[in-house]
Amino acid sequence: MADVEERPADDAELAVLLKAAFDELVSRNGAEGRTQVKDGARYFVALDDDGRAVGCGAVQVFEPGSAHPGDAEVKRMYVTPTARGKGYARALLAGLERAARAKGHPVLRLTTGERQPEAIALYESSGFVQTAPWGKYVNEPLTRCYGKTLTRL
Repeated sequence: MADVEERPADDAELAVLLKAAFDELVSRNGAEGRTQVKDGARYFVALDDDGRAVGCGAVQVFEPGSAHPGDAEVKRMYVTPTARGKGYARALLAGLERAARAKGHPVLRLTTGERQPEAIALYESSGFVQTAPWGKYVNEPLTRCYGKTLTRL
């Protein structure tokens, strides 16, 4: 399994991955589908056998007064095309789950698009269940919302 480590928001390798993630999202969905990652989000990277960051993701908290206060949300999940199919995304998602669980979030949520069948397959095979859309996604028919109840270890 790949190593997953937390990185600061201004990490250089993380910045490259976040730009690539944005570029891919725009190519599939257009720029209007991008949502911002909030201050205070925790960023993680998946490392290959040579210690290079080949994937990234973030966990951010739903604010009080939001659709799901106290839950956490996966943001910016991405693996470079050359590293896909090697288990990095699954390792990264597991690392994001561990981080959310360790902070006591009862549910980990995420959104993805209908045009991202690889992501849908990963999330569903990792125990995420499609939920009713929330927030800005309520009227977005090409967006799928998911959640996974986290249990304390």
